[in-house]
Amino acid sequence: MNTDFLIIGGGIIGLATARAIQARHPGASITLIEKEPDVARHASGRNSGVLHAGFYYSNDSLKAKFCRDGNRAWHAYCKEYNLLLNPCQKLVVARNEDEIEGLRELKRRGDANGVPVELIDEQQAAEIEPHARTCRYALLSPTTATIDPVQLSTHLRDQLAASGVQILMNHPYRARVGTHGVLAGSQVFEAGMIINCAGLYASNIAKDFGFASDFTILPFKGVYIKYTGTDRPLKTLLYCVPDMRKPFLGVHFAIAADGGIKIGPTAIPAFWRENYHGLNGFAPREMVEILRWQAELFLRNSFGFRDFAIEEMRKYSKRYLVSHAMRMAKNLDISKFSEWSTAGIRAQLLNTKTLSLVQDFTVQGDKKSLHVLNANSPAFTSSLPFAQWVVEQWL
Repeated sequence: MNTDFLIIGGGIIGLATARAIQARHPGASITLIEKEPDVARHASGRNSGVLHAGFYYSNDSLKAKFCRDGNRAWHAYCKEYNLLLNPCQKLVVARNEDEIEGLRELKRRGDANGVPVELIDEQQAAEIEPHARTCRYALLSPTTATIDPVQLSTHLRDQLAASGVQILMNHPYRARVGTHGVLAGSQVFEAGMIINCAGLYASNIAKDFGFASDFTILPFKGVYIKYTGTDRPLKTLLYCVPDMRKPFLGVHFAIAADGGIKIGPTAIPAFWRENYHGLNGFAPREMVEILRWQAELFLRNSFGFRDFAIEEMRKYSKRYLVSHAMRMAKNLDISKFSEWSTAGIRAQLLNTKTLSLVQDFTVQGDKKSLHVLNANSPAFTSSLPFAQWVVEQWL
């Protein structure tokens, strides 16, 4: 099969890239291949559905710009097509005096990024969310909202298909064929340009094309506990001040687009790329490779990985995870946080030379192929402007 553009991966980055190519190259043939029976089966459909505002990231980063612009773009998209959008806002709380400076730093970043944020006192926080627990101050993000990521992904899929993009499910990438070819499933595709948006497998595919030589994907498992009560006591997202040396925002109280509440996600080191539950999808060759890197990080304690991993593993305990989260909230019936929810896996890029986690979006490529190597949170929020930038810069 011949196509002008071949996109590997049916997550939100692949879908948004198809949309951006179509806008920039009207009339071009576009084919998107996905290994699963439908789109958004992995990180794109297994996240907390938060439209982040863009105040966590340093002003010189791609994440800062695209998160801010993506928040606005998805707000407009949901309103245009009448899709679920919960304008719940976010409160970042300080769990102790030491974290107040972290709130101020987030405020500085928000101001630098052109994102509306407001430092408020404890009483003002209580008026917004009576269940919030904070030390003296909190940071209010009025533009943070939540959406249904699967609904948005499938809506975008249908829009693309209706406008001529060929979307093929059950076509897993298997190998590079020649200069411009890809074997996916049992079919060979010849493409003018190959765009790798394969998430957890992006670095593996990139290596087949001569890229990502200094990188590999490390998977981190995000588990959630959902609130099983019929009431909806929380109306506002509650987050703690994150460790800004690491690319994780920490466990929080997430509120879905339909008002459902859950605690999570964790960032537990996973042993293979789709290590969602038990031994399902067990991949021994992946596990050997991933354990090798985890062992080296653990022994060297690179970026504090040893303490981080031990702390995250403790969150497999429901009791511990709930008690950890309750440092941000009060007067909630913790007995109703009783069921595990759908787990997700974060595709986190590791620089194998420096043994550091890559913080920003990362893209490599040439005139034949392009590889999106690090598109984790806030990738869903950022996806529309990020894909537009990728197409303008590379395609």
